[in-house]
Amino acid sequence: MSEFLKALGEFSFEPFLLSFKLALTTTVILFFIALPLAWYLSQTKSKCKPFLEALTALPIVLPPSVLGFYILYALGRYSPIGAFFRDVFDIRLVFNFTGLVIASCFYSFPFMVQPLQSGFEALNKNLLEASYISGKGKLETILKIALPNIKSSLITALIITFAHTVGEFGVVLMVGGSIPGETRTASVAIFEFTEEPNYLGAHIYSAIMIIISFAVLLLVYTFNHNQKRLRLS
Repeated sequence: MSEFLKALGEFSFEPFLLSFKLALTTTVILFFIALPLAWYLSQTKSKCKPFLEALTALPIVLPPSVLGFYILYALGRYSPIGAFFRDVFDIRLVFNFTGLVIASCFYSFPFMVQPLQSGFEALNKNLLEASYISGKGKLETILKIALPNIKSSLITALIITFAHTVGEFGVVLMVGGSIPGETRTASVAIFEFTEEPNYLGAHIYSAIMIIISFAVLLLVYTFNHNQKRLRLS
């Protein structure tokens, strides 16, 4: 009991707040990046479509350490990109929050693109044709016609991207390390507790992550079931 109270006394919300900040920032950025690509992939008949879809989905199958290594290599201080930002803007792109955001955008990209693409592909094409005939352009059609009619896919994309980013570990550790208040997210904190070893601390942080993950999935499935009921009623 005393160990449990001690662990609670040492508990900090900082890693979770940092994880949520990272997830929110990544989700907002990815929405604007993924939206035009998802729309293009849903509408195009180009022979390059399978190549683009495979490239988009690559972070799902790549080991996080591989992805993290190449992001670290591409953005490090001795790389052309890293050196340019360091010399011109005095900005480091790794081992800080900026690096985490860049890495997270790569890692969570398919979780935003694929639900949006599926939603656009399932849209009634007559809605789109009617929009074009009435004089609306592509952007207006996407924002005013397509997105409101794929609410389920849109909510799924946003929530799953957010949750996936909250749970990142390998890419975050490779690109950001573990700097308290800067790059030490909840998943990194759990890893460090296990290494100490401080299993009680790891249990507490892991239990919170399990609750958060379950709540996110419950929210997604509840929303999708409600949307199905509305369509059938």
